Amino acid sequence: MISIKKYAAIDIGSNAMRLLVANVVEEQGQPTHFSKSALVRLPIRLGQDSFTMGEISQENISRMVDAMKAYKLLMKIHKVEKYTALATSAMREADNREEVIRIIEEQADIKIEIIDGKTEAAIIASTDLHHLLQTENTYLYVDVGGGSTEFSLFSDSKMIASKSFKIGTVRLLNEMVNEAVWEEIAIWIKTHTKEFQDVILIGSGGNINKLFKMSGKQQDKPLSYQYVLKRYNFLNAMTYEQRVSELGLNPDRADVIVLATKIYLNAMKWSGAKRIFVPKIGLSDGIIKAMYYGKI
Repeated sequence: MISIKKYAAIDIGSNAMRLLVANVVEEQGQPTHFSKSALVRLPIRLGQDSFTMGEISQENISRMVDAMKAYKLLMKIHKVEKYTALATSAMREADNREEVIRIIEEQADIKIEIIDGKTEAAIIASTDLHHLLQTENTYLYVDVGGGSTEFSLFSDSKMIASKSFKIGTVRLLNEMVNEAVWEEIAIWIKTHTKEFQDVILIGSGGNINKLFKMSGKQQDKPLSYQYVLKRYNFLNAMTYEQRVSELGLNPDRADVIVLATKIYLNAMKWSGAKRIFVPKIGLSDGIIKAMYYGKI
């Protein structure tokens, strides 16, 4: 006998907002299976407001309300029985965050919870990586967002260390990351990976997913350091307009993909990783599983 439930996760990030509707399939004697039913991404760049002005603009509050109303209707159509809406660094750092939460709850009937970087990293790390986390290997999991990047180190299928840093594509785009932040990340990675050999990266986030899709590789195959470096140099040599017109990148992806790639490249260099796997997982997937297992 199979039972199918519909759960939804709303991820309110610094570069975009996402609604993930997932099927939760239960069958007696079998592990619970999670599969994507629908994913809707909206390029509302809250970090541009929050990181440069200190608050979410009235224009983007209005766009958020419209987005949440649409998400509410989509969840109704999908017959979602449970959902969670979490906001990350852009909302964390907005001075008017409580006002934004109140307006959205009043006008769209969706309650938003703001989580800190540590919680964000823990939720992301809770995603199902068993098919990758082989006991004989050491993995550095890197999730690059618009406002923050989460690093989690796994060895023998156990998390060794995890940390969130205030570096992301929207911050980099606005030149809000100094060399001291890069140095802090380098020290953290080198310190925690120095006793391990052959560290392998696991990358998540919209930009690395796009980079992987452009490679044409099968989902279970990794990208090499040399490939990522060549793609970085290739993309960096192009103008923003060329990335949109010649590569067909979305406008809100074309200006940040090079910046995200730089973070992954540095993480590979500092950890000595020669390969990066790119499973299609992220905060939204983590939210679904955390809800199901009663962790949030």
